Amino acid sequence: MVRVLTLASGKGGTGKTTVTINLGTCLAMFGKKTCIMDADIGMANLGLCLGLEDVPVTLHEVLSGKAAIRDAIYEGPGGLQVVPSGISLQGFQQSDPDRLRDVLKDLTTDLDFLLIDAPAGISRDGVVPLAVADDVILVVNPELSAIVDAMKTKILTEVVGGHVSGAIVNRATPDSGGTVSQKMEKVLGTRVMGMIPDDPNVRKAASAKTPVVIRYPASGSSVAFQKLAAGLAGITYDKKTMEQKDTFIDRFTRALFRGRK
Repeated sequence: MVRVLTLASGKGGTGKTTVTINLGTCLAMFGKKTCIMDADIGMANLGLCLGLEDVPVTLHEVLSGKAAIRDAIYEGPGGLQVVPSGISLQGFQQSDPDRLRDVLKDLTTDLDFLLIDAPAGISRDGVVPLAVADDVILVVNPELSAIVDAMKTKILTEVVGGHVSGAIVNRATPDSGGTVSQKMEKVLGTRVMGMIPDDPNVRKAASAKTPVVIRYPASGSSVAFQKLAAGLAGITYDKKTMEQKDTFIDRFTRALFRGRK
């Protein structure tokens, strides 16, 4: 049975899209049939991050009734399926966020995981992804403003009948662990599922339009993503096994992205 997870944040810039891409890629590499969807129909950038900015059919066309969801699915890294959203203003204006409920019925029949990258804030198009998910995961930075905005998102999720199952602290610094994690759990009223360290390799991978878990699989952020994905998938994280996989991934990445800066 598919598990639909919406990744949400109260403000932009928390790295929610990066978390969605890398968690989804890890789940796919663990053998789980996984799809990620950019539900931020107004400020979409998931497709941009994966080099899918020029595809002919996106979630815009699906939500405007011009195309079927199957036509908007593209092959991503590691066997990941990707549904990007469009970047045109006209496409945004023609999209109906309420159609997302019906779209999910057609999409989730043969998946293990669907990860929805939700819009930041409390706009109309941001409410539906909170309500349709089995669980909402908050992506938070270790700073007061991000935590306060995440709290608002949690309250909104509960108002629309959704459920927040936990939070991921992204761009964590060495002093973000322990006490900070405990305080965040107390304020948000939900568990901290994991902490992704602030890692320069994430930006390097992004410039190559590649998930960090593929470009730099042994980096601190990649290991954190792998552990998180293993927990979601209900499997035991084995560092030795992942290191063996990394050898293949390194060769694959060099071949696939040879010539890219």
